[in-house]
Amino acid sequence: MSDFLEKNPWNALRQFTNARIALGRAGNSLPTAPLLAFNLSHAQARDAVHHPLDTDVLHEQLRAQNFKTLDVHSAAPDREHYLRRPDLGRRLSEESRVALAAVPNDSPEVVFVIGDGLSAFAASKQSIPLLQAVLPRLADWKIGPIVVARQARVALGDEIGELLNAKLVVMLIGERPGLSSPDSLGIYLTYAPKVGCSDAQRNCISNVRPEGLDYPLAAHKLHYLLTHARRLGLTGVGLKDDSDALLAGTPSAPAVSDDSNSSGT
Repeated sequence: MSDFLEKNPWNALRQFTNARIALGRAGNSLPTAPLLAFNLSHAQARDAVHHPLDTDVLHEQLRAQNFKTLDVHSAAPDREHYLRRPDLGRRLSEESRVALAAVPNDSPEVVFVIGDGLSAFAASKQSIPLLQAVLPRLADWKIGPIVVARQARVALGDEIGELLNAKLVVMLIGERPGLSSPDSLGIYLTYAPKVGCSDAQRNCISNVRPEGLDYPLAAHKLHYLLTHARRLGLTGVGLKDDSDALLAGTPSAPAVSDDSNSSGT
Protein backbone atom coordinates (compact mmCIF):
# COMPACT_ATOMS: atom_id res chain seq x y z
CA MET A 1 0.00 0.00 0.00
CA SER A 2 1.27 3.49 -0.81
CA ASP A 3 2.88 5.53 1.98
CA PHE A 4 0.18 8.14 1.33
CA LEU A 5 -2.59 5.73 2.33
CA GLU A 6 -3.51 4.71 5.86
CA LYS A 7 -4.85 1.17 6.12
CA ASN A 8 -7.89 0.76 8.38
CA PRO A 9 -7.29 -1.68 11.28
CA TRP A 10 -10.75 -3.19 10.67
CA ASN A 11 -9.71 -4.29 7.19
CA ALA A 12 -9.97 -8.01 8.07
CA LEU A 13 -13.68 -7.58 8.77
CA ARG A 14 -14.43 -6.67 5.15
CA GLN A 15 -14.54 -10.35 4.20
CA PHE A 16 -17.76 -10.73 6.22
CA THR A 17 -19.87 -7.93 4.71
CA ASN A 18 -20.55 -5.93 1.56
CA ALA A 19 -21.02 -2.82 3.69
CA ARG A 20 -18.54 -0.01 3.12
CA ILE A 21 -16.26 -0.43 6.12
CA ALA A 22 -12.49 -0.21 6.59
CA LEU A 23 -11.96 1.71 3.35
CA GLY A 24 -8.74 3.30 4.42
CA ARG A 25 -7.82 6.96 4.18
CA ALA A 26 -5.74 9.26 1.99
CA GLY A 27 -5.18 12.43 3.99
CA ASN A 28 -8.62 13.64 5.00
CA SER A 29 -10.41 11.78 2.22
CA LEU A 30 -11.08 8.31 0.86
CA PRO A 31 -8.57 6.56 -1.36
CA THR A 32 -9.34 6.83 -5.06
CA ALA A 33 -10.47 3.20 -5.56
CA PRO A 34 -13.25 3.14 -2.93
CA LEU A 35 -14.36 6.63 -3.95
CA LEU A 36 -14.76 5.52 -7.57
CA ALA A 37 -16.55 2.35 -6.41
CA PHE A 38 -18.99 4.47 -4.41
CA ASN A 39 -19.69 6.70 -7.42
CA LEU A 40 -20.27 3.61 -9.58
CA SER A 41 -22.73 2.15 -7.06
CA HIS A 42 -24.55 5.46 -6.83
CA ALA A 43 -24.86 5.59 -10.62
CA GLN A 44 -26.15 1.99 -10.71
CA ALA A 45 -28.79 2.83 -8.09
CA ARG A 46 -29.96 5.83 -10.11
CA ASP A 47 -30.06 3.75 -13.29
CA ALA A 48 -32.14 1.10 -11.53
CA VAL A 49 -34.80 3.68 -10.65
CA HIS A 50 -35.08 5.10 -14.16
CA HIS A 51 -34.42 2.04 -16.34
CA PRO A 52 -37.66 0.83 -18.00
CA LEU A 53 -38.89 -2.73 -17.61
CA ASP A 54 -38.64 -4.64 -20.90
CA THR A 55 -42.06 -6.27 -20.68
CA ASP A 56 -41.83 -7.91 -24.11
CA VAL A 57 -38.74 -9.88 -23.06
CA LEU A 58 -40.24 -10.71 -19.66
CA HIS A 59 -43.48 -12.02 -21.22
CA GLU A 60 -41.44 -14.08 -23.69
CA GLN A 61 -39.34 -15.58 -20.87
CA LEU A 62 -42.42 -16.37 -18.80
CA ARG A 63 -44.24 -18.01 -21.69
CA ALA A 64 -41.13 -20.05 -22.44
CA GLN A 65 -41.60 -21.45 -18.92
CA ASN A 66 -45.25 -22.28 -19.80
CA PHE A 67 -46.71 -19.46 -17.71
CA LYS A 68 -49.84 -17.70 -18.90
CA THR A 69 -49.35 -13.94 -18.70
CA LEU A 70 -51.29 -10.69 -18.65
CA ASP A 71 -49.95 -7.17 -19.13
CA VAL A 72 -51.16 -4.12 -17.18
CA HIS A 73 -50.11 -0.52 -16.55
CA SER A 74 -50.74 1.70 -13.58
CA ALA A 75 -52.44 5.08 -13.82
CA ALA A 76 -48.99 6.69 -13.93
CA PRO A 77 -48.45 7.36 -17.65
CA ASP A 78 -44.66 7.57 -17.45
CA ARG A 79 -41.71 7.40 -15.04
CA GLU A 80 -41.81 11.06 -14.15
CA HIS A 81 -45.42 10.84 -13.01
CA TYR A 82 -44.68 7.55 -11.25
CA LEU A 83 -41.92 9.10 -9.14
CA ARG A 84 -43.78 12.34 -8.39
CA ARG A 85 -47.23 10.80 -7.84
CA PRO A 86 -46.98 7.54 -5.85
CA ASP A 87 -50.79 7.42 -5.67
CA LEU A 88 -51.00 6.90 -9.45
CA GLY A 89 -48.77 3.82 -9.19
CA ARG A 90 -51.23 2.23 -6.75
CA ARG A 91 -54.17 2.16 -9.18
CA LEU A 92 -54.61 0.63 -12.60
CA SER A 93 -55.06 2.65 -15.74
CA GLU A 94 -58.62 2.60 -17.06
CA GLU A 95 -57.54 0.50 -20.04
CA SER A 96 -55.92 -2.13 -17.80
CA ARG A 97 -58.89 -2.14 -15.43
CA VAL A 98 -61.27 -2.86 -18.30
CA ALA A 99 -58.96 -5.56 -19.68
CA LEU A 100 -58.70 -7.39 -16.36
CA ALA A 101 -62.43 -7.14 -15.73
CA ALA A 102 -62.95 -9.01 -19.02
CA VAL A 103 -60.69 -11.93 -18.03
CA PRO A 104 -62.75 -15.11 -17.37
CA ASN A 105 -63.38 -15.41 -13.65
CA ASP A 106 -61.64 -18.62 -12.58
CA SER A 107 -61.28 -17.49 -8.92
CA PRO A 108 -57.62 -18.47 -8.54
CA GLU A 109 -56.26 -19.11 -5.09
CA VAL A 110 -53.17 -17.02 -5.79
CA VAL A 111 -52.12 -14.54 -8.47
CA PHE A 112 -48.49 -13.51 -8.90
CA VAL A 113 -47.79 -9.96 -10.08
CA ILE A 114 -44.37 -8.86 -11.32
CA GLY A 115 -43.99 -5.08 -10.94
CA ASP A 116 -41.09 -2.86 -11.92
CA GLY A 117 -41.35 -0.77 -8.74
CA LEU A 118 -38.21 1.22 -8.07
CA SER A 119 -35.90 -1.27 -9.78
CA ALA A 120 -36.80 -2.86 -13.08
CA PHE A 121 -33.42 -4.60 -12.84
CA ALA A 122 -34.74 -6.59 -9.88
CA ALA A 123 -38.05 -7.48 -11.53
CA SER A 124 -36.42 -8.71 -14.72
CA LYS A 125 -33.53 -10.53 -13.02
CA GLN A 126 -35.00 -12.13 -9.89
CA SER A 127 -38.69 -12.80 -10.53
CA ILE A 128 -38.49 -15.80 -12.87
CA PRO A 129 -35.89 -17.75 -10.82
CA LEU A 130 -38.02 -17.12 -7.74
CA LEU A 131 -41.16 -18.38 -9.48
CA GLN A 132 -39.27 -21.46 -10.63
CA ALA A 133 -38.26 -22.10 -7.03
CA VAL A 134 -41.68 -21.62 -5.42
CA LEU A 135 -44.23 -22.95 -7.92
CA PRO A 136 -43.23 -26.64 -7.60
CA ARG A 137 -44.17 -26.29 -3.91
CA LEU A 138 -47.67 -25.11 -4.91
CA ALA A 139 -48.71 -28.10 -6.99
CA ASP A 140 -52.08 -28.35 -5.23
CA TRP A 141 -52.89 -24.65 -5.63
CA LYS A 142 -55.09 -23.05 -8.26
CA ILE A 143 -52.75 -20.41 -9.70
CA GLY A 144 -53.88 -17.58 -11.95
CA PRO A 145 -51.95 -16.02 -14.84
CA ILE A 146 -48.73 -14.13 -14.13
CA VAL A 147 -49.47 -10.40 -14.36
CA VAL A 148 -46.68 -8.05 -15.50
CA ALA A 149 -47.27 -4.51 -14.26
CA ARG A 150 -45.50 -1.34 -15.36
CA GLN A 151 -45.10 1.79 -13.20
CA ALA A 152 -46.26 -0.33 -10.26
CA ARG A 153 -46.40 0.33 -6.54
CA VAL A 154 -47.07 -2.44 -4.03
CA ALA A 155 -50.76 -1.62 -3.61
CA LEU A 156 -51.39 -2.08 -7.35
CA GLY A 157 -51.54 -5.80 -6.61
CA ASP A 158 -54.66 -5.25 -4.48
CA GLU A 159 -56.70 -3.98 -7.40
CA ILE A 160 -55.33 -6.69 -9.70
CA GLY A 161 -56.19 -9.41 -7.21
CA GLU A 162 -59.66 -7.98 -6.64
CA LEU A 163 -60.48 -7.83 -10.36
CA LEU A 164 -59.25 -11.40 -10.87
CA ASN A 165 -61.20 -12.53 -7.78
CA ALA A 166 -58.05 -14.05 -6.28
CA LYS A 167 -57.91 -15.32 -2.73
CA LEU A 168 -54.29 -14.16 -2.41
CA VAL A 169 -52.05 -11.87 -4.41
CA VAL A 170 -48.25 -12.00 -4.36
CA MET A 171 -46.51 -8.88 -5.62
CA LEU A 172 -42.91 -9.37 -6.77
CA ILE A 173 -41.56 -5.85 -7.06
CA GLY A 174 -38.26 -4.05 -7.42
CA GLU A 175 -37.19 -2.51 -4.12
CA ARG A 176 -35.68 0.92 -3.61
CA PRO A 177 -32.05 0.45 -4.73
CA GLY A 178 -29.29 0.53 -2.16
CA LEU A 179 -25.69 1.46 -2.87
CA SER A 180 -24.74 -2.21 -2.92
CA SER A 181 -28.04 -3.71 -4.08
CA PRO A 182 -29.62 -2.11 -7.18
CA ASP A 183 -31.38 -5.37 -8.07
CA SER A 184 -33.13 -6.39 -4.84
CA LEU A 185 -36.62 -7.88 -5.13
CA GLY A 186 -39.38 -7.52 -2.54
CA ILE A 187 -42.30 -9.94 -2.08
CA TYR A 188 -45.61 -8.66 -0.70
CA LEU A 189 -48.36 -11.14 0.18
CA THR A 190 -51.98 -10.02 0.73
CA TYR A 191 -55.03 -12.14 1.59
CA ALA A 192 -58.42 -11.08 0.18
CA PRO A 193 -56.87 -8.26 -1.89
CA LYS A 194 -59.01 -5.25 -2.63
CA VAL A 195 -58.51 -1.54 -3.16
CA GLY A 196 -57.85 0.12 0.16
CA CYS A 197 -55.84 -2.63 1.89
CA SER A 198 -53.24 -1.23 4.29
CA ASP A 199 -49.65 -2.36 4.76
CA ALA A 200 -50.72 -3.90 8.10
CA GLN A 201 -52.65 -6.46 6.04
CA ARG A 202 -49.57 -7.68 4.15
CA ASN A 203 -46.50 -9.78 4.79
CA CYS A 204 -43.19 -8.81 3.26
CA ILE A 205 -40.08 -10.77 2.30
CA SER A 206 -37.27 -8.46 1.24
CA ASN A 207 -33.80 -8.46 -0.31
CA VAL A 208 -34.41 -11.42 -2.62
CA ARG A 209 -31.29 -11.86 -4.75
CA PRO A 210 -28.40 -14.33 -4.83
CA GLU A 211 -26.26 -12.01 -2.68
CA GLY A 212 -29.05 -11.54 -0.13
CA LEU A 213 -31.96 -13.89 0.51
CA ASP A 214 -31.40 -16.58 -2.12
CA TYR A 215 -34.19 -18.14 -4.20
CA PRO A 216 -34.58 -21.44 -2.29
CA LEU A 217 -34.83 -19.69 1.07
CA ALA A 218 -37.18 -17.00 -0.28
CA ALA A 219 -39.34 -19.74 -1.83
CA HIS A 220 -39.36 -21.59 1.50
CA LYS A 221 -40.55 -18.49 3.35
CA LEU A 222 -43.15 -17.63 0.71
CA HIS A 223 -44.54 -21.17 0.67
CA TYR A 224 -44.81 -21.12 4.46
CA LEU A 225 -46.67 -17.81 4.49
CA LEU A 226 -48.97 -18.81 1.63
CA THR A 227 -49.83 -22.11 3.29
CA HIS A 228 -50.70 -20.52 6.61
CA ALA A 229 -52.45 -17.55 5.00
CA ARG A 230 -54.76 -19.98 3.21
CA ARG A 231 -55.34 -21.96 6.41
CA LEU A 232 -55.93 -18.97 8.67
CA GLY A 233 -57.65 -16.70 6.15
CA LEU A 234 -55.40 -13.70 6.76
CA THR A 235 -52.07 -12.03 6.15
CA GLY A 236 -50.34 -9.11 7.84
CA VAL A 237 -49.76 -8.56 11.53
CA GLY A 238 -51.74 -11.69 12.42
CA LEU A 239 -49.51 -13.99 10.35
CA LYS A 240 -46.03 -14.53 11.76
CA ASP A 241 -43.12 -15.88 9.76
CA ASP A 242 -41.87 -18.85 11.78
CA SER A 243 -40.49 -20.55 8.68
CA ASP A 244 -36.90 -20.59 9.98
CA ALA A 245 -37.95 -23.26 12.48
CA LEU A 246 -38.67 -25.60 9.56
CA LEU A 247 -35.25 -25.40 7.95
CA ALA A 248 -33.12 -28.54 7.80
CA GLY A 249 -31.12 -29.07 10.95
CA THR A 250 -33.64 -27.41 13.24
CA PRO A 251 -34.59 -29.76 16.11
CA SER A 252 -38.15 -31.16 16.02
CA ALA A 253 -39.21 -29.06 13.02
CA PRO A 254 -42.85 -29.80 12.04
CA ALA A 255 -43.87 -30.26 8.41
CA VAL A 256 -45.65 -27.45 6.58
CA SER A 257 -49.18 -28.37 5.57
CA ASP A 258 -52.64 -26.87 5.68
CA ASP A 259 -53.47 -28.88 8.79
CA SER A 260 -50.17 -28.17 10.55
CA ASN A 261 -50.32 -27.67 14.29
CA SER A 262 -47.79 -24.87 14.13
CA SER A 263 -49.58 -21.60 14.79
CA GLY A 264 -48.24 -19.39 12.00
CA THR A 265 -49.53 -16.42 13.98
